[in-house]
Amino acid sequence: MKIVFMGTPDFAEESLEAIYNEGHEILGVVTNPDKPKGRGMKMVSSPVKEFALKKELNVYQPLKVRNNTEFIEEIKLLNPDVICVVAYGKILPKEILDIPKFGCINVHASLLPKYRGAAPIQWAILNGDKTTGITTMYMDVGMDTGDMILSEEVEIGENETTGELWDRLSKIGGKLLVETLQKIEKGTAPRKKQGEDFTLAPMLSKEMAKIDWEEKNAIEIKNLVRGLNPIMGAYSYLNEKKIKFWKVEVTTIDEMIPKLQKDINNLKNGTILIANQKDGLYIKTKYQILKVLEIQGENAKRMPIADYLRGNFIKELDVFE
Repeated sequence: MKIVFMGTPDFAEESLEAIYNEGHEILGVVTNPDKPKGRGMKMVSSPVKEFALKKELNVYQPLKVRNNTEFIEEIKLLNPDVICVVAYGKILPKEILDIPKFGCINVHASLLPKYRGAAPIQWAILNGDKTTGITTMYMDVGMDTGDMILSEEVEIGENETTGELWDRLSKIGGKLLVETLQKIEKGTAPRKKQGEDFTLAPMLSKEMAKIDWEEKNAIEIKNLVRGLNPIMGAYSYLNEKKIKFWKVEVTTIDEMIPKLQKDINNLKNGTILIANQKDGLYIKTKYQILKVLEIQGENAKRMPIADYLRGNFIKELDVFE
């Protein structure tokens, strides 16, 4: 089929590569404009653009698509059979949705109608879900509200991070998009309405990354750490210095009794119980105890906790704020 592809991050690149390898005619690739990145603020292209240029595909990078008459006319002239949208980052107006004869198809990283919105993978981890998946759907003017085509469920690993799940789902998304296009071409694609029992997955905020030792238990903190890895990292302050947590485990007080030489019942949540190279770093939480496996000091690189404790002294009974 003749396809216009819209997407931006590496998650979308997997889908673009999948349909390219399947032999579809890709008329054009639409992606977000280049952005400045790093200390030198060098302009960097999206992974989708990089792939498109490598394969000598036409690239479009409009600042906006809504009320962009010139861009909409260009897409009309391309006359695609279908538009495939994967993590593009912009909501498409009806004028674009109505262009292709087979409609606009979206690859969404959740089992719809759960987690409509911009950050479905992150919220599945943050909420401690056991399963998630990929859904392909026909797009309409709503946010991820269109009729569903195909879906595939996957289990989420107990220690899996957003980054790891992102990579896994991106490959499944590419495979499912290829299957979806095959069914559309044959006229056998199902069309299932979404139920009204939906949840939202809004953009993440920097404010949510700060660990709340008083209100959150160890499992909730672990899910926060997993969910924000590698996006921004969950953090806390120790002696007024910002510390990021990248990998943690949950352990119980009973499991810790042989190592603990103190009564911890009256200690404040966030108190450091053990901090040494041999045993590691353990922190009291609302119900259980948090074992830190990977950490990042202020203005430093992330590293295993043993390496961190080799070069940084952390005092037992100090409190993370």
